[in-house]
Amino acid sequence: MRDTAILAGGLVVSVRPLDPDAPWIPAWRALGGDTHIRNPFYEAGYALAAARVFGAGVRLLIVADRPPEARGARFLAAWPFRASWRRWGVPLPVLMGWTHGYCPFGAPLLAAADPEAALSSLLAAPRALGLPPRLFLPNAPADGPWADLLATRGARQAAYWPHERGLLDLTGRSMQARKTYLDHLSGKRRRKLRLARQRLEATGPVALEILDAPAALDGALDDHVALEAAGWKGRAGTGLGQRPDEVAFLRAVLADLGSEGRVRVARLRREGRILASAILPITSAEAWVLKIAHDEADSEAAPGVQLVHRLTEAVLAREGIDRIDRIDSCAPPDFALGSTFWTERRPIAHLLVEADRDPLFPVARTLERARERVARARLTSRGGRSA
Repeated sequence: MRDTAILAGGLVVSVRPLDPDAPWIPAWRALGGDTHIRNPFYEAGYALAAARVFGAGVRLLIVADRPPEARGARFLAAWPFRASWRRWGVPLPVLMGWTHGYCPFGAPLLAAADPEAALSSLLAAPRALGLPPRLFLPNAPADGPWADLLATRGARQAAYWPHERGLLDLTGRSMQARKTYLDHLSGKRRRKLRLARQRLEATGPVALEILDAPAALDGALDDHVALEAAGWKGRAGTGLGQRPDEVAFLRAVLADLGSEGRVRVARLRREGRILASAILPITSAEAWVLKIAHDEADSEAAPGVQLVHRLTEAVLAREGIDRIDRIDSCAPPDFALGSTFWTERRPIAHLLVEADRDPLFPVARTLERARERVARARLTSRGGRSA
């Protein structure tokens, strides 16, 4: 395997470790802010913070106009990945897009100026570098600009574990349309929300806070960790309070994004008590629900549901969280919290993509389908329900 190669058109492809001291980090940061499909979880600041905890064996596949260490290098594409040599139990390797518990979106970063060239070069890179000519992208968008680019490129692909997650999308809606957005809620649902809100405020008024000042974010994370520790995760020993490395990762993310005004912490507070908290990275006009926690002392008051409801109302009215038109719930399949209030859906799937003339792609496609069927059968037998 080579670490650098030049493609026929002159672009340079390379593979590099996730090194925070590398001279090309500014070029990666610049690409993250000007991509065809925004993905905060693959941007430099977020990815480098995550690498300390989740980055063993992860490398970055880069497409640039010159070697990444060269002065003035401009990135056209970046994709963090691991090489898996026996995913299917046979020696048929695949490049696996990086995923972990805080990375719910797997679209590569492609330069907005010429995404077609960026994708073509990204797909040509594995062959040029002596890597396996097949890519697996967990939690990739299953429609929209990414799917259109793949179709234009003509690369063979297959989708696994397709699902849709709740998405709030107010792009282009008038203020009148915003005012009626929640009219789809049934009368029964409205009554339940009203009673839960009354219960939540029985001992005092509850305020929605939207924090974005860098000085407030560190304390907000401490409150978030404490809130989770007081619930079932804390009792089970799986809460953030028992995972200091992950807390350090989130602290680094909040510091990095907070310095650019690109993160919010939304929470419900009753006097000095935090009832629910959500961490929201921001890309342009879109927020992503990275982490949510709520007070479990009174489940009928449903503070987590109340937080999402009141956050939605604030975004609809452009109050306290202005310039946000979209919120991705980042929710797993069958998780209804975001989809209760948000009518739009983002189709998501794990995608197996042929990088470049791969005669074994049909074999890989068949093996991954078999792997999916076995996993679904195990989930059904263990949980007594469909995956």
